[in-house]
Amino acid sequence: MTLRIHFTAADLARTRLAKGPARLLELHTALRMLQRSAYPLRLDAWRNNALRQLSPRVRMLFDLIPPRGWAVDFLNPMDTDARLDELLETVRRTPALYLRTDLRRWAELRRWRVPPWTRRIGAEPELFHDLVDTLGQAHDQLIGPYWHQIERVACADRTLRVRHLAEGGVEGLLRRLNPAYVRWRPPVLELTTASGVSGDVHLGGRGLLLIPSLFGTAHSIVNPDADPQPWLTFPLRHDEDLTALPAAATAAALTSVPHCLARLLGRTRATVLCAVADHPGCTTTELARYAAIAPASASEHATVLRGAGLTTLSRHRNTVFHTLAPAGVSLLNASTAAAGG
Repeated sequence: MTLRIHFTAADLARTRLAKGPARLLELHTALRMLQRSAYPLRLDAWRNNALRQLSPRVRMLFDLIPPRGWAVDFLNPMDTDARLDELLETVRRTPALYLRTDLRRWAELRRWRVPPWTRRIGAEPELFHDLVDTLGQAHDQLIGPYWHQIERVACADRTLRVRHLAEGGVEGLLRRLNPAYVRWRPPVLELTTASGVSGDVHLGGRGLLLIPSLFGTAHSIVNPDADPQPWLTFPLRHDEDLTALPAAATAAALTSVPHCLARLLGRTRATVLCAVADHPGCTTTELARYAAIAPASASEHATVLRGAGLTTLSRHRNTVFHTLAPAGVSLLNASTAAAGG
């Protein structure tokens, strides 16, 4: 199923990159990720640690932001420059009519399969304000401790995107935004959505705000009705080939002590282990590129890791493929969880 976003010349002229991730949108995506049984390995330690610490009160947000499909809009004001307290105050000032309309629309899209308590939000101000407080608590538990690190990772990604913009214009930027799920077929941007939503969106000269996301690891999220400008998320990437952000970089962003695994194995060997984790089935040549080391060095470190039972090797003719072993998964998770705790 494909969602098609139609661009005019005016839309291309007004399309822009956000300065960085949006706090509440990132929280929204993190809440979805916590509820999924399948998720990227590089987020595994963060997810396990977050679920252990998550309060029952915060879990109420799962009712409004399910793992897939439609979620309420009023909890997600779009401002990539605002502080958390400013964003929460914006949510508190949600007009009553908009709040009720959004809840009714959400319930209809969910085919009325909604928890009974959510029907009272628009009619009970005290419940609504408690919900906003819970949103702030969720931020503090899930992404607040890591926000500065996430911004640093996003800054590196922005440097890459600006280069794409300089070399290929807006069309070049769109073409390399998220190649696995977003395709630029001028003048249409085609999205494969997680929810299976399809159809046509006409931007009407408003352009598109492109927002990076650490937790939005695959499918892009789009809001064509956002005011003043429609927006689209794209996953943070690592290098010129637009490979997914490596586990080492993600662990660094989602832990308060990012180099604990490096202290255990040595920086280069830890990087090789994380590269194998993030690129299962990679060849030795690919592993060397992902780890930014010479092929001979990659082969040497991979041999040591395999000998320790942390990775496994398979062969096809003259090519070998490296994959993380269960012991490697356990070590990576334990190291990042210990650093985060």
